[in-house]
Amino acid sequence: MSRTTINALVAVGAGTFGLALYAGLILLPAWNAYSRLWERLAATVLSLYVLAVLVGVGVAGALAVVYFWG
Repeated sequence: MSRTTINALVAVGAGTFGLALYAGLILLPAWNAYSRLWERLAATVLSLYVLAVLVGVGVAGALAVVYFWG
């Protein structure tokens, strides 16, 4: 396999693993904490905000590493 293929497989695997962790550790408890549908939908939207912040922190950290590497 080429290096590009390996990089793509690692990226897809990490994305799948991260999405599964998000669903299991953030979304599912937020969904089960409420009984009304509108509360559950609001919790889902807020948990998507948490996911966006976590992704943003990860991207910022990776860019900082790339910037300060050499």
